[in-house]
Amino acid sequence: MSGRGDGGPDGFELDLREWMAQDAEAVRPAAVPYQAIVRQGRVERRRRLAVAGAALVALAVVPATAIAVTGDGDGGGPSDRVSAAGGGPTPSGVVQPPQRTRLPQFPATPGQLTDDISFEQAGIKLVECLDFNRQHSGGAGAKPQDLGEASDYRILLALRSTGNDNSPGDGQFIVAVKDAPTQIRLICNVKNGRTSGVNISAGGDANPESGAVVPDMNAGKLHLQRLSGEGPWKLPYRWGSIGTVVDPRVARVTVTYGGATAEAVIDHGWFAATGVLDRPVTRTPRIQGYDAQGTQVYDSDQDRSYNKTIP
Repeated sequence: MSGRGDGGPDGFELDLREWMAQDAEAVRPAAVPYQAIVRQGRVERRRRLAVAGAALVALAVVPATAIAVTGDGDGGGPSDRVSAAGGGPTPSGVVQPPQRTRLPQFPATPGQLTDDISFEQAGIKLVECLDFNRQHSGGAGAKPQDLGEASDYRILLALRSTGNDNSPGDGQFIVAVKDAPTQIRLICNVKNGRTSGVNISAGGDANPESGAVVPDMNAGKLHLQRLSGEGPWKLPYRWGSIGTVVDPRVARVTVTYGGATAEAVIDHGWFAATGVLDRPVTRTPRIQGYDAQGTQVYDSDQDRSYNKTIP
């Protein structure tokens, strides 16, 4: 107590007022640290801006990812391959791989791709071949012929080609087939890395007089280097033979050319064979088909519709 109170009512009141004033001073809140709060807020804001800027830089550097569908390894259907494909501007110094084109289906066996022609090379040439046909088919005012996309086809055969008087220069033949909705067979003629022509056969070759095996009568360019009156052949010569197997009994097809016999591959109702000639010939390939027991069910030498000699 202070010495002002004398114990009377007035003194007690004065003491009580003094005690209350002292207690109020003790519980009064301290002044708000306004400047410290402002400084902390500015620091936090700068930190958040720095994090956001780093995130934007990361998004600009990493390209988008796209899924491109390709053929699978067993010829049975498509499979997925993942490749990076850019979706916008690319910063300087960042190289993006090209988007993968939809390729055809694989052939039944690796041996149908000859002369170091890879499946991807054959598929890309087929894409270019179809584009070539769209650009050059039809006349003035006519609608360009659309044979579909490369992914609709299956590579049947790929081999090197040898030039002749009608088509000078060596190159490649890429043979591809499509079964639905209409059967189509393409032979793409590649010269100097570019498509120079395309041979098209549609609708199949089967007729009431066809045998168990039907050689492709329009695919002579695969085995005919030059006509009989066009001078000497350029050897060794890579040849090919293709056609359809229309009888389910057929389990084996052979092709004999220039005295050597090659075992054909039966690929989804087609056959394909290839070999190398080391001498000129005057007769076309002889094609024979056999059932599972080894019984011959087709012989091109007995097929009246098959040309047996080189013209």
